[in-house]
Amino acid sequence: MQKILIIINDAPYGTEKAYNALRMAMTLQKEHAGEVAIKIFLLADAVFCALPGQKTPNGYYNIERMLESVIQQGGEVKSCGGCSQARGLGASSLLAGVQASNMKEFAQWTVDCDKVLNF
Repeated sequence: MQKILIIINDAPYGTEKAYNALRMAMTLQKEHAGEVAIKIFLLADAVFCALPGQKTPNGYYNIERMLESVIQQGGEVKSCGGCSQARGLGASSLLAGVQASNMKEFAQWTVDCDKVLNF
Protein backbone atom coordinates (compact mmCIF):
# COMPACT_ATOMS: atom_id res chain seq x y z
CA MET A 1 0.00 0.00 0.00
CA GLN A 2 1.32 3.40 -0.98
CA LYS A 3 1.50 5.97 1.83
CA ILE A 4 0.79 9.58 0.90
CA LEU A 5 1.43 12.48 3.26
CA ILE A 6 -0.50 15.67 2.59
CA ILE A 7 0.77 18.76 4.40
CA ILE A 8 -1.62 21.68 4.80
CA ASN A 9 -0.03 25.02 5.75
CA ASP A 10 -2.89 27.48 5.31
CA ALA A 11 -6.08 28.51 7.08
CA PRO A 12 -9.27 26.57 6.29
CA TYR A 13 -10.94 29.50 4.57
CA GLY A 14 -9.68 32.52 2.65
CA THR A 15 -7.61 30.59 0.14
CA GLU A 16 -8.56 27.22 -1.28
CA LYS A 17 -5.38 25.36 -0.26
CA ALA A 18 -7.02 23.33 2.51
CA TYR A 19 -10.06 22.70 0.30
CA ASN A 20 -7.91 21.45 -2.60
CA ALA A 21 -5.73 19.33 -0.31
CA LEU A 22 -8.80 17.62 1.13
CA ARG A 23 -10.37 17.18 -2.30
CA MET A 24 -7.19 15.41 -3.37
CA ALA A 25 -7.24 13.22 -0.24
CA MET A 26 -10.88 12.28 -0.76
CA THR A 27 -10.36 11.54 -4.45
CA LEU A 28 -7.34 9.35 -3.72
CA GLN A 29 -9.37 7.43 -1.13
CA LYS A 30 -12.26 6.97 -3.55
CA GLU A 31 -10.38 6.20 -6.76
CA HIS A 32 -7.61 4.13 -5.18
CA ALA A 33 -9.38 2.44 -2.27
CA GLY A 34 -7.19 -0.25 -0.77
CA GLU A 35 -4.16 1.07 -2.66
CA VAL A 36 -3.32 4.20 -0.66
CA ALA A 37 -3.03 5.23 2.97
CA ILE A 38 -3.68 8.94 3.47
CA LYS A 39 -1.95 10.93 6.20
CA ILE A 40 -2.62 14.63 6.71
CA PHE A 41 -0.48 16.93 8.83
CA LEU A 42 -1.81 20.37 9.75
CA LEU A 43 0.78 23.14 10.22
CA ALA A 44 0.60 26.87 10.98
CA ASP A 45 -2.90 28.31 10.46
CA ALA A 46 -4.05 24.96 9.07
CA VAL A 47 -4.54 23.81 12.68
CA PHE A 48 -7.80 25.78 12.51
CA CYS A 49 -9.03 23.20 9.96
CA ALA A 50 -9.44 20.80 12.90
CA LEU A 51 -11.84 22.96 14.91
CA PRO A 52 -15.31 21.48 15.42
CA GLY A 53 -18.50 23.42 14.87
CA GLN A 54 -17.63 25.13 11.57
CA LYS A 55 -20.69 26.87 10.13
CA THR A 56 -20.49 27.72 6.45
CA PRO A 57 -23.18 29.10 4.13
CA ASN A 58 -25.33 26.61 2.21
CA GLY A 59 -23.57 25.56 -0.96
CA TYR A 60 -20.12 26.45 0.41
CA TYR A 61 -17.54 23.78 1.20
CA ASN A 62 -17.02 22.85 4.84
CA ILE A 63 -13.50 21.84 5.88
CA GLU A 64 -14.73 20.12 9.06
CA ARG A 65 -17.00 17.78 7.08
CA MET A 66 -14.25 17.10 4.55
CA LEU A 67 -11.77 16.18 7.31
CA GLU A 68 -14.37 13.93 8.92
CA SER A 69 -14.86 12.16 5.58
CA VAL A 70 -11.11 11.54 5.21
CA ILE A 71 -10.96 10.17 8.77
CA GLN A 72 -14.03 7.95 8.24
CA GLN A 73 -12.34 6.46 5.17
CA GLY A 74 -9.30 5.50 7.26
CA GLY A 75 -7.14 8.59 6.84
CA GLU A 76 -4.96 9.76 9.70
CA VAL A 77 -4.90 13.44 10.64
CA LYS A 78 -2.46 15.08 13.02
CA SER A 79 -2.16 18.68 14.07
CA CYS A 80 1.09 20.39 15.05
CA GLY A 81 1.01 20.86 18.82
CA GLY A 82 3.36 23.85 18.81
CA CYS A 83 1.33 25.58 16.09
CA SER A 84 -1.87 24.89 18.04
CA GLN A 85 -0.45 26.20 21.31
CA ALA A 86 0.81 29.36 19.60
CA ARG A 87 -2.78 29.98 18.46
CA GLY A 88 -4.39 29.23 21.82
CA LEU A 89 -5.72 25.80 20.87
CA GLY A 90 -5.41 22.77 23.10
CA ALA A 91 -5.69 19.12 22.12
CA SER A 92 -9.21 19.05 23.57
CA SER A 93 -10.22 21.75 21.05
CA LEU A 94 -9.65 19.45 18.08
CA LEU A 95 -12.20 17.61 15.97
CA ALA A 96 -12.73 13.98 16.97
CA GLY A 97 -10.22 11.80 15.15
CA VAL A 98 -7.56 14.51 14.86
CA GLN A 99 -4.56 13.92 17.07
CA ALA A 100 -2.25 16.54 18.53
CA SER A 101 1.28 15.83 17.36
CA ASN A 102 4.79 17.24 17.15
CA MET A 103 7.72 17.71 14.79
CA LYS A 104 9.23 14.33 15.69
CA GLU A 105 6.09 12.50 14.44
CA PHE A 106 5.87 14.82 11.42
CA ALA A 107 9.47 13.98 10.52
CA GLN A 108 8.76 10.26 10.93
CA TRP A 109 5.69 10.45 8.68
CA THR A 110 7.79 12.27 6.06
CA VAL A 111 10.38 9.48 6.10
CA ASP A 112 7.77 6.70 6.13
CA CYS A 113 5.60 7.98 3.28
CA ASP A 114 6.17 7.26 -0.41
CA LYS A 115 4.88 10.63 -1.57
CA VAL A 116 4.58 14.03 0.13
CA LEU A 117 2.20 16.73 -1.18
CA ASN A 118 2.38 20.24 0.21
CA PHE A 119 -0.54 22.70 0.11
